[in-house]
Order: sequence, then structure tokens, then C-alpha cells
Amino acid sequence: MTGCILVTGGTGQLASALAAAPHVRVIGRPAFDFDRPETIEAAFLAAAPRLVVNAAAYTAVDAAENDADAAYRANRDGPAILARLCTAADIPLIHVSTDYVFDGAKPAPYTETDPVAPQGIYGASKLAGDQAVMASGAKAIILRTAWVYAATGKNFVRTMLTVGKTRDRLTVVADQFGCPTSATDLADAILAIIARLDQTGWQPHYGGVFHAAGTGATTWHGLAVATFEEAGRHGAKVPEVAPIASADWPTPAKRPANSRLDCTRLYDVFGVRLPPWRESLARTVDTIFASAPP
Repeated sequence: MTGCILVTGGTGQLASALAAAPHVRVIGRPAFDFDRPETIEAAFLAAAPRLVVNAAAYTAVDAAENDADAAYRANRDGPAILARLCTAADIPLIHVSTDYVFDGAKPAPYTETDPVAPQGIYGASKLAGDQAVMASGAKAIILRTAWVYAATGKNFVRTMLTVGKTRDRLTVVADQFGCPTSATDLADAILAIIARLDQTGWQPHYGGVFHAAGTGATTWHGLAVATFEEAGRHGAKVPEVAPIASADWPTPAKRPANSRLDCTRLYDVFGVRLPPWRESLARTVDTIFASAPP
């Protein structure tokens, strides 16, 4: 295949996880910046890609409540431009979305066809981006993922390990349920999808929305406890983690109480299933302590 796989998102968790793959070219600010729309087309034309993975986004969930314009520029307007470029070039676009498009009221895992009802600006701006991508007519695959973490960067797992070094007791929300997702696993899933596209060419049933998250579910409290259990294998201090309700930890943006994702369609169409979240968490914590403990 000619042309590179263009990955947006610069030094973000997912872009970093994809960076080492063959034929991948990662771009980010300042050369590619959704806040500077003129850079989008320039970077796209310079790369002449055969496929684009959009891993760039405004992800500060709480900050978005007071900075809606920035959130919509990054999560709706920028992806819309990128999708139009992909449409014109007749190449596929894999666009990464979020579980926060749902309101969390459903008692079971969400499927791709469930009604969306984001509870905050971040989720609403991501949903608007998904809709713009689909409206562009691009050969688009939208991957909704959740609770992404990695051995590097800013994420819940690393934050817990850092805070746990200095505290004997932590309180963590225990009434929000979701599917923790390793950035490495998500990158592997994307690369497997790309391999299928390379093998078969674009097929109409490849387009649309898919859920791509770690297998299994837990709460933020459960993820924190598991993180410290894994860190304990490396001799780290294991603090007490007390469960609290969301009401006891108010945030500017409301989070969905349930954002578990049913990822059956991803397996049915592409044969891809992400590993169990607990296994991936163990590997990630091992990687963190093998390099430099947080």
C-alpha cells in the first residue's frame, strides 16, 4: 500500500501508542492544530495519507464546561474539516469518540444504536463531531472508547499511583461504572482494523459507529483498588481506598453513572476484541515500574 497512516493527536496517549507502528506518521501541535484550521489541510496535503486516524481531541471534561468554544473547535469543527479532506481524497477515516455521549441511565451496557444524550459540553461536542464526520460522506469508522489510560501521560491510573505515594487513605467514586481501556490495546485494535481494510479494501458494512473498550467493567473505585494491588507487587505502598458517591465528589461536568460499552459489533465486523481490562492494567503497571515509578 502506498501512502502513510496519518495519526493526529501529537503526544497524546493513543497517538503515542500508535507511533511505533509501521508506516505511521504522527502529527500534532503546532504543525497540526484544530484551533488553527488552516494547518489541517496543509498537514493533510503534505502527508498524502492512505488512511487517517483522528486521535486529537479536547478531553478536559470539566474545563469544557467553561470553554465550550474550544471544545467544539477541537471536537466538532476540526474533525469535520478532516473528514471532508478524507472524503475528497477517497480514503478511510478512523475517528475516536467517547462513552460520554450517553447519559448513563441505561442499566445494561450501551450498544451503538442506543439513544445518545450527553450530560456535559465535552460529550456534546464529541457527539457533534461524530455527526459531522458521518455527514461528510467519508469512509468513516467511529470508535467510541472509554476510560483510557497508559503507562505515560496524564490519566487516572498514573494519578492514583502518584497520589498513593503520599497518602494513607484515598476516597474514590464508586457509583460510576465503565470499561477501563489501555491505550496500547486500543492502538492494537485500530491497527487490526487497518490490516483488515488493507486486506479486503473498503466494504460498506465497515462504516459507522463501533464500541471499542477494554473487556469487562468496574467503577473508578474498583480501578483504583486494582491499580494499587498491581503496584503492591512492585513493593509500592498500598493506601486504603474508601468508596464514595458521586454526590460526595461534585464536579463541574456530570459524568454518566453507567457508560459500559457493548463491543460485540466490533468483533462481529472486524474480528477484534480488546483484552480484559484487569490483565491490561497489570501490564501497564508493570511497564510504569519497569521505567520509572510515578
